[in-house]
This record gives sequence, structure tokens and C-alpha cells, in this order.
Amino acid sequence: MSLGKLVVAAVRVEGRTKSDVARSYGVSRQWVHELVRRYDAGGEAGLEPRSRRPRGSPQQIPVEIEEDIVRLRKRLEESGLDAGAHTIAYHLHQLRGSAPAPSTIWRILSRRGFVIPQPQKRPRSSFVRFEADQPNERWQADITHWALGDGTHVEILNIIDDHSRLLVASDARRITKAADVVASFRKAAGRHGFPASVLTDNGAVFTAAPRGGGRCAIEIELFALGISLRHSTPYHPQTCGKVERFHQTLKKALAKQPAARSLGELRSHLDWFRGYYNTERPHRALGRRTPREAFRARPVAKPSMRGLPIPGHYRIRQDKIDGHGLVTLRYNSRLHHIGVGRQHAGSRVLLLVADLDVRVLTREGELLRRFTLDPSRNYQRQR
Repeated sequence: MSLGKLVVAAVRVEGRTKSDVARSYGVSRQWVHELVRRYDAGGEAGLEPRSRRPRGSPQQIPVEIEEDIVRLRKRLEESGLDAGAHTIAYHLHQLRGSAPAPSTIWRILSRRGFVIPQPQKRPRSSFVRFEADQPNERWQADITHWALGDGTHVEILNIIDDHSRLLVASDARRITKAADVVASFRKAAGRHGFPASVLTDNGAVFTAAPRGGGRCAIEIELFALGISLRHSTPYHPQTCGKVERFHQTLKKALAKQPAARSLGELRSHLDWFRGYYNTERPHRALGRRTPREAFRARPVAKPSMRGLPIPGHYRIRQDKIDGHGLVTLRYNSRLHHIGVGRQHAGSRVLLLVADLDVRVLTREGELLRRFTLDPSRNYQRQR
């Protein structure tokens, strides 16, 4: 028997006063009065424990805001974009001018079945992070692969800022050559300034060291600008972890878009995502700021090394003039076509190269052409 029933029995059956019963059982007289009232109104059922839940909750999230949260979650997931509680809070604030706390949004998503517990995952608090102190202190560059709608494989060069995660370049090409890396770097530097250093893996377009020394195009470019170039340890992609992780983010978004039918269409997708990623998507590693906000929050770093003159490039090349009167010459990893004249088609020639000064000679020593190479042009027209 519960204490409530005992109190009621002492009052109604035994006939004792409410004050006497309260003193005897060590309870308040008000509680005795309440129990007797409930017994008189509903019998023994009135003595059962009642919920203490309030009839109303002024702090409860309105149904329409909860529905907005669910719609945002579905829309972001369908687009292949980050759909976490902080990102939803950011977009909801843009939509309504205010938003519930991310913890509240997380509880709503959990209650609605959008969050699957993963207790086996390593807690983020255990991660050891390495991050540049300033924007442009270090850029990370890497190439990843993607497929067009018809199955054609292409390469995407991504360059991000180590400090702010700003995506400074994202360029798609059939095959990314060494000269293409320089072109993307120059375009990114034109928008955001030159970095103090660049970090890449050991791909052939980033370093010529595995091929017996020398320098590739990007190494020569950075060397001349006074920018430090570092390469990750072979077979250790964690060194370039930020750009490697960005590849996953990009591919998740591209997979949710209509398959690009051409390289130009893929480039349009990349331009759209770069704008969204840099200016609209709050980044977890940046305290939920966007990369552009983080990039602008601190003064940018600048190249600290003194730009050095590029050593002269000297070599002798043997070639055969083709049917169009052309020979080829590779300079800074870029192939150039040199016009000599159709009347010399089939002739064996020597090319004497002293940096940009090029002389084309027959095997007998007759000078066919002398000119200054223009590195920006593929075809060196005969004048």
C-alpha cells in the first residue's frame, strides 16, 4: 500500500483530523488535504502518481521551424553537401534571421531518424591538427580523378589554403600537364596573392626529382618567385590531408549533380561548388566560419625567400623536320612547335638551345633559323 492510501484511510476510515495524520506520518497538512480531495473526486484512481510534465512549453521549437530544419536536411543531402546541425543552423539563420542552437537541431534530427549513432568512431577531440597560422602561409595542391557522363576520365587539380581551407583553384582537364599546374597557380595567385609556400605530393607534374634531378615547370616558377616548395613523404598522403579530404567533399557534391556531358560542363559545376564552398558552407574546422571569412580574418603571409634568377638552360637536340616544316622543342615541360619551312621537310637538324635563344642548324652546320622562344605560345611562327 502506498503512503497516500494510508493517509486517506487514516482520515476517512479512522476519522482522525488532517493535522494529526500529517504529524503522525511526517507529511505536510497541505499534501493530506490534496490527497483527500483527489480521493473524494476519483476514488483510489485519484491517488495514482501524476505526470509532472507542464501542460505547455514556451521554449518548444514551433512546428514550422522544425519542418524547415527537416527540409534543409533533405535538400543539402540531395545536393551532396554537408548537412550537419551547424550547417543547417547557418542556412536557417540566412532564411529566417535566427536559428535554434545546433544542439537543438541535432536533437530534432535524431528524433526524426536522420542521425544514426556511431559509437565506434574515434572522437574528434583526439585528433592532432596541424594548421598554418596565416592565410597564404601554405597552399596544398593535388590532382584527383573524375569521370564524365560518357565514362571519359578527366583530372581535377585542387589547390586550397592550409589556414582558411579556401579553395583557391579547382580546374578540370583531360590530362593535367606540368605547364597546366603553373597556369592554375598563376590564376589563383592573381585572385588571392602569392603564397609563402606550397605543399604537394611527389607526382610528376609537381617534381622532377624521381626522374633523375632537374626541375619541372612549377618548381622553376616557384623558385623564381621566392616561394618555398615542399613535397610529402612518399606513400604518406596524410601530409597533404586537407586537400585529400577536400577531394572527398568535392566528389560527394559532384555525384549528386547531373553527370557532366563535357569538360566545359564539369568546369561549370566546379565553379559553382567553389563559390558555395568558399562563401556559404560553414566549415567545422574553422569554428563554423566560411573559408572566405577565415581568409579575411588575418593578414596574409607573403613569400619570404628572395626570388633567384633561373639558371640558364643549355642543350643540343636532334630532330627531323616533319611534312609541315615543323620541329618540336620542350621548354619548362611545355611542348613548342617551331616553323622552319616546308622546303626543308625530311631534313635532319640540330637545335642549339641557350635558355630562350634557339638556333636550328642542318647536320652540315647551315643555319636555317634563329629566334627567341616565346614560352607563352605553342607555335613559334616563322617570320
